[in-house]
Amino acid sequence: MPRNEYQSQLADLRSDVLEMSDTVAERLEMALNALETNNHDLAQQVIDGDSEINQQYLELEKQCTDLIALQQPVAGDLRFIAASFKIITDLERIADLATNLGEYATAGETNLFPDIDLQELGSVTLEMLDEAMAAYADDDREKCYTVDERDDDLDYLCEVASDTVVRELIESEQMDSDEDIEAFMEDVSRFLLTIRDIERIGDHSVNIAARALYMIDNNDELIY
Repeated sequence: MPRNEYQSQLADLRSDVLEMSDTVAERLEMALNALETNNHDLAQQVIDGDSEINQQYLELEKQCTDLIALQQPVAGDLRFIAASFKIITDLERIADLATNLGEYATAGETNLFPDIDLQELGSVTLEMLDEAMAAYADDDREKCYTVDERDDDLDYLCEVASDTVVRELIESEQMDSDEDIEAFMEDVSRFLLTIRDIERIGDHSVNIAARALYMIDNNDELIY
């Protein structure tokens, strides 16, 4: 295959990975808005759209495997293709977590704890994802480290949010019936799962940044 065509395929792969990330970020933002507004229709759009992202993933997986099998890339090109494959895996998992958030939004009460700003937590994850993908797009090693550092902030915010839930549970008034208690605890469980899944989205963004750094500098510091 002529060198120019090969380089064009590498450029197409990068462009397609970035397109997938745009779709994933859009769905995540929709899920977070559905949680905030209790918008079941918006949440259902996120849930129904998961199959589209799964299809994008499979098509990109084939692009990666075909490039490796047919072109036998080495050095920087091989790191780029391998990083792209790992990144689309993390993007697909972020999309799965966004789908979870959509399901939580349709399942019950989402505004149990007004002192906890889920939008703030979600905004941090969206910014982390954006910076991680910018690192991949622009070979920006500094952004890789920025994403890793921001994850500590997100972990702290999620820990505070979870502690707030526990504290308010302890201080809450006793309910009238077992049915009320059961329904309330189901909502609380979903709320805690929401916090957990938002934190996991941040972890996947760090994974993306780590693979971008490995791609750029053959540096596995953030992977481990």
